Amino acid sequence: MADPSTYRPSPGTIPDAPGVYKFRDPTRRVIYVGKAKSLRGRLNSYFADVASLHPRTRQMVTTAASVEWTVVSTEVEALQLEYNWIKEFDPRFNVRYRDDKSYPVLAATLGEEFPRLHVYRGPRRKGVRYFGPYAHAWAIRETLDLLLRVFPARTCSTGVFRRHGQIGRPCLLGYIDKCSAPCVSRVSADEHRAIVEDFCDFLSGKTDAMVKRLEKEMAVAAEELEFERAARLRDDIGALRRALEKQAVVLGDGTDADVVAFAFDELEAAVQVFHVRGGRVRGQRGWVIDRLDDGDEQSPVANLVDRFLSQFYGDQADFQQAGGEETSPVPREVLVPELPEDADAVADWLSGLRGAKVALRVPQRGDKRALMETVERNAKEAFTQHKLRRAGDLTARSAALQELQDALGLDSAPLRIECVDISHNQGSDVVASLVVFEDGLARKSEYRRFAIREAATEGDVASIAEVVRRRFSKVAPTQDRLDQRRADDPTAVQGSADQVGRPGEPSGPVAVPEPRPGIDPETGRPRRFAYPPNLLVVDGAGPQANAAADVLADLGVTDVAVIGLAKRLEEVWLPADPEPAILPRTSEALYLLQRVRDEAHRFAITYHRQKRSKKLTASALDDIPGLGQGRKSVLIKHFGSLKRLRDASIDEISGVPGIGVATAKAVHSALADEPAAPKAGEQQQ
Repeated sequence: MADPSTYRPSPGTIPDAPGVYKFRDPTRRVIYVGKAKSLRGRLNSYFADVASLHPRTRQMVTTAASVEWTVVSTEVEALQLEYNWIKEFDPRFNVRYRDDKSYPVLAATLGEEFPRLHVYRGPRRKGVRYFGPYAHAWAIRETLDLLLRVFPARTCSTGVFRRHGQIGRPCLLGYIDKCSAPCVSRVSADEHRAIVEDFCDFLSGKTDAMVKRLEKEMAVAAEELEFERAARLRDDIGALRRALEKQAVVLGDGTDADVVAFAFDELEAAVQVFHVRGGRVRGQRGWVIDRLDDGDEQSPVANLVDRFLSQFYGDQADFQQAGGEETSPVPREVLVPELPEDADAVADWLSGLRGAKVALRVPQRGDKRALMETVERNAKEAFTQHKLRRAGDLTARSAALQELQDALGLDSAPLRIECVDISHNQGSDVVASLVVFEDGLARKSEYRRFAIREAATEGDVASIAEVVRRRFSKVAPTQDRLDQRRADDPTAVQGSADQVGRPGEPSGPVAVPEPRPGIDPETGRPRRFAYPPNLLVVDGAGPQANAAADVLADLGVTDVAVIGLAKRLEEVWLPADPEPAILPRTSEALYLLQRVRDEAHRFAITYHRQKRSKKLTASALDDIPGLGQGRKSVLIKHFGSLKRLRDASIDEISGVPGIGVATAKAVHSALADEPAAPKAGEQQQ
């Protein structure tokens, strides 16, 4: 645990100006980014009495080893630079408004010849229009099922669409008139696109015009004695109205606003956002986050509002650009429970993202105030449910790390844990996984997978050794090793304390360690595997733990603890110890180790199945005469899998472009004689 006084900047060297600051750990990794109207006032607050700081702030300043800052001209520049740095460095002490899984949205793939409507989660893509987000996927499917009666657009996957086009027969939805069946040319591509565009217009808020148009068409049909068509239009209008009833009218027509509310305690906060478009609540989402008091003098609510607006709308703008959407993610109004101190700067920044004026205000009375109270109740309810579901989660994680430190005799709590697991099928297709947990939580962006090379035939122990060697050969030196290098050769590493006033560069005397081999000097970003863990867990017993420890010793890595976790009795093996350590069955430390090991096992099994599936596909088609690599790729791409290709008839195979009848017969005959692949997971370790 570092003493903040060891890297505190000299008095008077911090400028009394707006800017953005970064805290870095001993490996030069950015662990926190913040902004301030006055850098001097804000940074000095971190170096006050450590005992008086917020618990998470105290953990941050004692984990850090340096601080640096950048002076900017305005608060808007500070806001933008802070967001860019949080996005670039992903500091683990900054609050990130991420969900365990992304909220579902309704996607319309307008970039395809025959657009598709479907439930989607994940990053935005070009040529796709998104509606939502919705709190639950079933809410999208229920609404979509109602609207397909009026807008019978395609909802099937590409494979299903192609298959029904080949057999010349629509799916069930086509028979019950919930799909216009473009796969069998019941409608042309232009007619189908018009249906999808009408659907998008309806979800965009053009509801009244759509209902009035259908009512007019119904009246005309009745006058012309087309009673069946009039009855169908009447039912369509009823379906539209039922869909509209699911979106309560809360504000006047044309209201375009997001309503944000919070519920919090000392350690955590719940956030709820209602998206109101055209006077209706079109979507809702929420988060529960860990709080961090950064020394800001404004109230806790204002601080939460400030942090939320910059990160949430910055991310939404990035999604919009990535997906090529024209509609701005920023509404005309953002309603919050309390204005931050830099409200004008935040409003200007939001206006820049929208390209038009954005009002940031606190509702005082009327319908908007009533809606704010509703959102606040939702935030409190979500926070209560979170507490009931995960009572003491943050406390439990802290307890688990502390128990591990005590049980293993570590100098500090293992804030970063890595785990290695091996997976194979009776010694073939040997692969490995490496998963990373920070502060007791999975950090999936840093997961890695390995195809075992040299040790593939030598067993799990040799495979563990290979993975550890490949992973730790790229670790940056620790401070102790860097100090030793400096002692051996004082000119080998040189520091600097420049005063720079340009945005993006440190300004003023900066108390930072010298650059290290783990940091790319051109980009300033960490190289792959640049950061060592505090604890390395290997799946196995004493031999596996000893193999990993021996590799680390050969590489000169002496500051990473190693343990093996045996599956059968959940024994913890320390290198060179003849007997395992037994953690209590109800121990939070054991629960954490089990989660880490199980995640590594899951990740390894997934990679192994992918690799074996590709191998089985390739081997089944390898010996077929007249079938080269190009044709194999065309067949697998067309049918989607080896199983579907095996089930296809000769006529279906010969219908693939480039595949003749003779080749189709050869493929059909070869796959008919090929035994089915074993079930996934058989004989895997």
